[in-house]
Amino acid sequence: MRARGRDGLGGRAAIVGIGATEFSKDSGRSELRLAAEAVRAALADAGLTAADVDGMVTFTMDTSPEITVAQACGIGELSFFSRVHYGGGAACATVQQAALAVATGVAEVVVCYRAFNERSGRRFGSGVRHREPSAEGAALGWALPFGLLTPASWVAMAARRYLHAYGLTPEAFGQVAVVDRMYAATNPAAYFYGRPLTLADHAASRWIVEPLRLLDCCQETDGGQAIVVTSVERARDLARRPAVVTAAAQGAGRGQEQMTSYYRDDLTGLPETEVVARRLWRASGLTPADIDVAILYDHFTPFVLMQLEEFGFCGKGEAADFVAGRTLPLNTHGGQLGEAYLHGMNGIAEAVRQLRGTAANPVPDAERILVTAGTGVPTSGLILTGDG
Repeated sequence: MRARGRDGLGGRAAIVGIGATEFSKDSGRSELRLAAEAVRAALADAGLTAADVDGMVTFTMDTSPEITVAQACGIGELSFFSRVHYGGGAACATVQQAALAVATGVAEVVVCYRAFNERSGRRFGSGVRHREPSAEGAALGWALPFGLLTPASWVAMAARRYLHAYGLTPEAFGQVAVVDRMYAATNPAAYFYGRPLTLADHAASRWIVEPLRLLDCCQETDGGQAIVVTSVERARDLARRPAVVTAAAQGAGRGQEQMTSYYRDDLTGLPETEVVARRLWRASGLTPADIDVAILYDHFTPFVLMQLEEFGFCGKGEAADFVAGRTLPLNTHGGQLGEAYLHGMNGIAEAVRQLRGTAANPVPDAERILVTAGTGVPTSGLILTGDG
């Protein structure tokens, strides 16, 4: 029997529509247009219209305001609008915000979206740029003078400690890259469609910041993704099988910083992920053994390994062997390493496709999907399940 949520959501909201633009390196159009295209596609997928929407959620990093996207899509009055901070850590939290609004009657149909020209426009991988004085900037000031200017350099510190603590080599990270590209190679929507790789390919890729190689780092993508959330009751009257939000959680650990939490007692784990894991398992009544597919945020391969360990799929230091064993379908769309880097929103869409049975790489009888958001920052997660 499928577990029912125990966190107040109680399986009361569901994802009923998903829509995306193509994933490219040069979209040739504005981020607002990408957002509008994705929202319209998601509404069409759900069998709803702009007139049905009364709520919108996005990321603080998105350049297209909710009211502007609403205007571009012909959406009328809004009774709910919200933004979530911390970059990719916001992905699953956008759905949580939407589900909470629906469950409490604040809104009836909420659209979550994210759109950017992250390859042809502002490239996040280029690191920190000039900032006005702020508390956030002051916190980064403890790391920037030492040359830790980019996300890859921040993650490399923890990655190096992980390898040292468990007596591993960088090949451990390659296991994640190989699995992601294996699925991307058979996903027509993926940028790396038809292009799998091997551990030898991973080992031959150039260093970015040791011990991270190019193939340990997610790609840069132009594109948009939107997700439509409504009540389970309304979802049952729509054409698509709903993906029920059985549990949703956010998490920040003690001493949390934004990818530079170097003063923790242990750098080999992700305490913010453990917070999310604990809450998701408690709210859903599920365990790692119950999960059919895991869609784990893969901006950098080491943090995928740490997530598997924090969620309890395997012991500390054992995740590379766990991934190599292929016992759990992982990032079946190719992940952000293989399909596209959409700040994790495309991973949520993949979970919905798995539950519908429409994924490019379908997992038979998949009914319980774990989805995670950005790690190393305050983060979020979802457990999506089939409806009955």
